[in-house]
Amino acid sequence: MSILGIIKAVAVLLAAGILGNWFLAELKKSKMRKEPWYKPYLSPPGLLIYCALLLPLIVWIAGG
Repeated sequence: MSILGIIKAVAVLLAAGILGNWFLAELKKSKMRKEPWYKPYLSPPGLLIYCALLLPLIVWIAGG
């Protein structure tokens, strides 16, 4: 694996960690405020996670 590949892998893992921590913070705030269980999933980090999970499916359907 080249240096460039390692840098790309580290960047993806770092971004995933930041997004995960952001989502957990939203989840904790939602629990403290006694909001509905689905509220954190409709927050910006929750929607970004949905987009990341659906991206391969969208690309597959689009034929790319």
